[in-house]
Amino acid sequence: MALLSQAGGSYTVVPSGVCSKAGTKAVVSGGVRNLDVLRMKEAFGSSYSRSLSTKSMLLHSVKRSKRGHQLIVAASPPTEEAVVATEPLTREDLIAYLASGCKTKDKYRIGTEHEKFGFEVNTLRPMKYDQIAELLNGIAERFEWEKVMEGDKIIGLKQGKQSISLEPGGQFELSGAPLETLHQTCAEVNSHLYQVKAVAEEMGIGFLGIGFQPKWRREDIPIMPKGRYDIMRNYMPKVGTLGLDMMLRTCTVQVNLDFSSEADMIRKFRAGLALQPIATALFANSPFTEGKPNGFLSMRSHIWTDTDKDRTGMLPFVFDDSFGFEQYVDYALDVPMYFAYRKNKYIDCTGMTFRQFLAGKLPCLPGELPSYNDWENHLTTIFPEVRLKRYLEMRGADGGPWRRLCALPAFWVGLLYDDDSLQAILDLTADWTPAEREMLRNKVPVTGLKTPFRDGLLKHVAEDVLKLAKVCLYEPS
Repeated sequence: MALLSQAGGSYTVVPSGVCSKAGTKAVVSGGVRNLDVLRMKEAFGSSYSRSLSTKSMLLHSVKRSKRGHQLIVAASPPTEEAVVATEPLTREDLIAYLASGCKTKDKYRIGTEHEKFGFEVNTLRPMKYDQIAELLNGIAERFEWEKVMEGDKIIGLKQGKQSISLEPGGQFELSGAPLETLHQTCAEVNSHLYQVKAVAEEMGIGFLGIGFQPKWRREDIPIMPKGRYDIMRNYMPKVGTLGLDMMLRTCTVQVNLDFSSEADMIRKFRAGLALQPIATALFANSPFTEGKPNGFLSMRSHIWTDTDKDRTGMLPFVFDDSFGFEQYVDYALDVPMYFAYRKNKYIDCTGMTFRQFLAGKLPCLPGELPSYNDWENHLTTIFPEVRLKRYLEMRGADGGPWRRLCALPAFWVGLLYDDDSLQAILDLTADWTPAEREMLRNKVPVTGLKTPFRDGLLKHVAEDVLKLAKVCLYEPS
C-alpha cells in the first residue's frame, strides 16, 4: 500500500505492502524495498525502525493488557453491476443483498470520498449554483467526464467508477473508485484536485478543506437544486436542531472498505465503531463558526449528535452476540425513509418506514412495492458512525488539508485489512462498555485526544492504535 510522507516541501507516496496472512495474496504485491525503508525513516524518524522490528511485540503487548474477544466484520466498495429483482422483494432478499458484498481478500478495494467548500476568492462568499454549474461543465468538457443531470440542471459528473457530486450546500464531493492500493487512491485524489483547480482558478474560485464552514451563516449558503435535498431540508427541523447545519455547513472525508464474510463484517464493524472517536480526534478540524471559536475541536462531529437520532450514532446493537446482516436489515427497515424516486421525481416519504414499503403499505406510494434501487437509496439516508452497505464506510473524520486526504485510508487499511492488527484492536476494545463508547463519542468533539479515558487520556490509546496501523502497513504478517 502507500502512505503519504514528506520529502522536502512536497508530499510523495511511499510504497509498502499491506499486511496479510501467509498464503493470501496481499492487496499490494511486493514488500518494502531498501529505498522505501529509507523514505519511511525520513518520514517517521528513528521510531520507524524500532516499530517495524517489533510488530509482534506490539501485538503481544496490546493482547496481554486486554482480554480476548472474538468478533466478526466485513466490507466492500460499491458494486457496479445492478441488482435486478424479478419478483417482489422480501426481507431475506435485503439480507442477501448486503451479504453479496462479501469478497475474497484478493478482491479487497479501497474507496475514498472527500468534500470541500468552494468560495469566491475575491469576496470569500460561497459559490452560487450557476458558478458550480459552470465549474462542473468546465471539468466535464476539459477532462472528459460524463454529466449527471436532474431535469435541466447539472448536479454531478461521472468518469468510470468515480463521481463528483454536490452536497446540499454546494460542498464539492469526490467519490473515488474502488481501487487496489493507497498509491492509486492518492493518485486519484491528486488528479481530481488538479482538474478542479485548473478550471476553478480561471473562474476566481478557491476551495477550503475543513470540517465545518468557519465563516458563513446558514442563510448565506445556497441550496442545490436536487429534489432529495428539498425533502431533507423540510424534515430536518422536525427531528433535531442541527440537521440543517449538517446539510449545509459540514465536510467530511470517508473510507470505504471490504469484508470477506459476515463474520469479518462484524469484526470490522465493531472495530470501526470502537475506534471511530479516535479517528474523529485525530482528524478534528472544525473549531470555528461564523468567524469565532465555537468551543469544539470537531463541530462537525458534534452536529451529528442532534441531527436525527433515528439514523445516527454508535449502534450499540452491533456488539450484540446476535448481530449480523439480518439485524442490520431489521434496523434499516425501521429507520424512517426520506423519499422514493419515481418517474424522475423524488416523492416525500418522510416518517414512513421501508418495512411498510416492503409490505406494500407505504402511504406515499399505496400498493407499490420496492425495488433494489429503492433499498440502495434508503441505505444512503442512514448516517451512523460506521455504515453498512455492501461495504463498510468509516464516517468519523472531518474534512481537512489536501495533504491529509490519503492519511485516513492509510489509517483504516492498516488496522482493518490486516488480520493481526484487527484482532489486536478487538482485544484492546473488548471490555469497553457501551457507556464508555458513547462517552467517547460525545466528549471527543470537545476535548479530542485529551479526553479522559479510564486511567489516562484517549491519546494514549490513540498512540498504540497508530503504531499498529503504521507497522501493519509496512510489515506483512
